[in-house]
Amino acid sequence: MTATATATRTISWFEIPAINFERAVRFYEAALDQPMQRQVFGGVPMAVFSHEDEATGGAIVGNPRDLRPSVTGDGVTVYLAAEPTLQATLDRVAPAGGKLDGSIVELPNDIGYIAFFIDPEGNRIGLHSRHLR
Repeated sequence: MTATATATRTISWFEIPAINFERAVRFYEAALDQPMQRQVFGGVPMAVFSHEDEATGGAIVGNPRDLRPSVTGDGVTVYLAAEPTLQATLDRVAPAGGKLDGSIVELPNDIGYIAFFIDPEGNRIGLHSRHLR
């Protein structure tokens, strides 16, 4: 008999590539209005998004030879939490150096709202919040 584990979450970590690491970190700190923790893992600079110990974590990764920013939208999309509201976060994107990509979408069944932006590195990233304003 094989023992199986039940996953407490499907995603355990994500990475957003950056060619210009410092520019990318400054953008996300300003757009999300929260500091990031800069670290080096295996010689690779990373800036880790704030998260609870048991929550899904992620980082900006300054390693252009292994990961490349992508704006095509034909791959995986990462959605970041937009706090305190989606609109408040969207209002910080352009002044921080990003560009909005499309309109706000209201999700069914009170799931909330999503929107997309292009970061200064060229990554297309989603935002999600239960609250629009």
